[in-house]
Amino acid sequence: MAETLDGMSASAVRAAYEIRVVIGRLRRRFRETYDNEELTPSQTSVLSRLSKEGPASASALAAAERVRPQSMAATLAVLEERGLIQRRPDPHDGRRQLVSTSDMGSAFLDDKRRAGEEWLAQALESGYTEAERQTILEALALLDRLSRA
Repeated sequence: MAETLDGMSASAVRAAYEIRVVIGRLRRRFRETYDNEELTPSQTSVLSRLSKEGPASASALAAAERVRPQSMAATLAVLEERGLIQRRPDPHDGRRQLVSTSDMGSAFLDDKRRAGEEWLAQALESGYTEAERQTILEALALLDRLSRA
């Protein structure tokens, strides 16, 4: 952790460091709470991207995920084999296909999110007082404001 960054307060520098560390830990903990059906992080990332952003071509996904088209083709092949995505012709360009989440892929993501939320709610209920949970909610409002800066 840097002691100072171009005249910034020590508290700002420390908060930046602590937020990054805690978010990383929480992300890892969320990943541990659900059965990922042996999907790799990159496969899960592509499935999540399709769920959030909608259908996309393989080349657009490769660019968004910053991987080579060949790597994306392999990722999509695994997701398709597991029934988590579907392909259909692009209505604007018949030579291309659009990839989207299948019903099974959407259900997988819903289950994953629900498992994470259940773990977190249980941890908050059993490990924190009402006053501490209110403090967490107040801190989250500040973090939300930070995310919009």
